[in-house]
Formats: sequence, structure tokens, C-alpha cells
Amino acid sequence: MVLRGPDVDFQENPRLSYRMSLQFSSTEPEAFPVPDIVPIFPLPTVVFFPQTYLPLHIFEPRYKEMIQEASKNGQCIGMALLKDGWEDQYEEAPPIHSIGCVGRIISLHALSDGRYNIVLQGLHRCTYQEQTVMTHYRQARITPHGPDTSVSLSSEVRRHLEKTAQEYLTSKKAHELCDILSSATLTDSILVHNLSAGLDLTPHEKQFLLESDDLPQQARRLIDLIRFNLADLQTTQG
Repeated sequence: MVLRGPDVDFQENPRLSYRMSLQFSSTEPEAFPVPDIVPIFPLPTVVFFPQTYLPLHIFEPRYKEMIQEASKNGQCIGMALLKDGWEDQYEEAPPIHSIGCVGRIISLHALSDGRYNIVLQGLHRCTYQEQTVMTHYRQARITPHGPDTSVSLSSEVRRHLEKTAQEYLTSKKAHELCDILSSATLTDSILVHNLSAGLDLTPHEKQFLLESDDLPQQARRLIDLIRFNLADLQTTQG
């Protein structure tokens, strides 16, 4: 299935986001210098997380301009979730959630008709302060949040998350992801962020996870959301 927003389309598994399974890594990304002000790419259905990978197809003129400039200056883009009601203001500057994730362009392919296929690597959460600019795309000053890699989960929370996620993935017949979770040696932050990004949660639920104060809180919130979904599945399946 291809998901389409006003500026983006990408391949998505009908049960879960399989880009998560294809990009799982047990290693931390290298530090990368992030500019103080970055272009903002607001979307209505995409929430981006650190230590995940996001493929995007860029075709709207203002965002093609954004890619051209970002690829030459800083190589970073801030992803933001549009707030409800964006449809009536889309050509202007509809409100966004102030907390998002900045990513680095790690792959860029220019197509013959001027469109772009890119892949972003999530670097860290941040708070946006929008700037008054002359460009057709939006820009914001960012305040980075503390690195998640410096915070660990308790062994109890880690076990609970793995068990709950395995149960949910099994119920969704996502056996490939079950194998990844059971066989890979994943850091706490890679596990939490990739599950947050890849599971079939709503954009608002994912934004709720992104806005967690720290990694342990995000893990606990994720466990609760998975359990709610499991309960719904069990009710639906009788």
C-alpha cells in the first residue's frame, strides 16, 4: 500500500511499517553537527523518531526548494506533525506540534522531472521556534532535547516491553519483526524508538510518545498503547 499525504508517499506494510525491520541496527549513529535553524517539513500523518529511518518522495515545489537548499547547507530537516484542522490552511502555515525530530539527509536521488527521493536518519528530538523567513518553506530554530542514548531502561521495563511487543507482533502475523526482536542485540533507545515509529499507532499516539520526558517514560507509554491495541484485537477476534 502506498500512503499519500500532501507532500509525501512511501511504501507501508498494511499491518506494520516494515521499514523498521529493514533498518534495525544495533549500533548508535555517529554524532552529526546540526544547524541552529533548520527547514521544517510538516506532515499530517508522519511522526519521526531518533534512530529511525524515513524514506520520503518530494514533489511539491516549495519542498523541492527545501531539499535543494538543505542538501547544500547543513543536510538537516526537521519533521513536524501538523495539528488538526490543517486542511483549511495548508497553502499558508497551519499550526504544528512544537516538539519534533530533526533528521540528517543520508540518501538523496534527484529524478529527471525534478522530484526527489530521500532518506532521513533521525538524530534527536527538539523543540521548534518558527522563524520569519523569505523562503517558500518554513524554518525554525531548534532546541535539542537531551540524548536518549545516555538513559537506560530498567531490566523490568525492558522485559515487559519486549514481551508485550512480541505478543502484539505475533497477533499481527508480523513474524519477520518477531525474529528481529528476538535475535538482535538492540540498545534500549533503538528498540523504543523503532517500535514507536514502526507499530501501527495513530499519529496522535506517536506524537504522545515523542513528547515523553525521557526514554523510560516513552517505553512505559508504549507498553500501555500496545496493551490497549492488544485488547482491541482480542475483542475484535472474539
